[in-house]
Amino acid sequence: MSALFPPWTNTVSRFSLVCLALGGVVGAVLLVLWVESPYFTGQHGPIEQPVQFDHRHHVADDGIDCRYCHSTVETAASAGFPALSVCMNCHGQIWNKSPMLEQVRAAYFSDRAIPWNRVHRLPDFVYFNHSIHVAKGVGCVSCHGRVDQMAQVTQVAPLTMGWCLGCHRAPEPNLRPREEITHLGWRPPTDSGALGHALVAQYDVHTRVSCSTCHR
Repeated sequence: MSALFPPWTNTVSRFSLVCLALGGVVGAVLLVLWVESPYFTGQHGPIEQPVQFDHRHHVADDGIDCRYCHSTVETAASAGFPALSVCMNCHGQIWNKSPMLEQVRAAYFSDRAIPWNRVHRLPDFVYFNHSIHVAKGVGCVSCHGRVDQMAQVTQVAPLTMGWCLGCHRAPEPNLRPREEITHLGWRPPTDSGALGHALVAQYDVHTRVSCSTCHR
């Protein structure tokens, strides 16, 4: 009785199985690379705003502290957006006729909010509190980068769970004295490791990695 399949089909079957296995591995690798790429995390992507705001001018040139505009960063979960009255504290007197600020003036006098577009957006199932991070000595630059060098603010950190856990497991490199929290150009002393360990003890920092820390 002749065979149902000719001998060469064995070779085809083996080749097909190898291709399927390799395809699965390659697909998994490509998926991981995609998930960790800036295209997926949203890093460095331009975020258009309704009003042009140059942080380089306001922070680097004028020396305005982050907390002047983001006034709730030390007391609340959200750092907050500046009220238009904060903008008009200066621009009611400086550049008060500039066409670039016409939308700001119009919104202020009509008691409307400007619809700013969020740059750093976490999923709804993630809880993040700015105030606790600031209280423990995590500087603004650790998550937001050198905002004082950005004409248009972009997301520089991946904000992935692995990235957050990396800091939660070993917070020492990201800690600084509280008085330097908003100093974006601050550099640690030569023995930065010793400073980090000292601040862990001084600010009572704990390595919180349980799920309930961020997923509540």
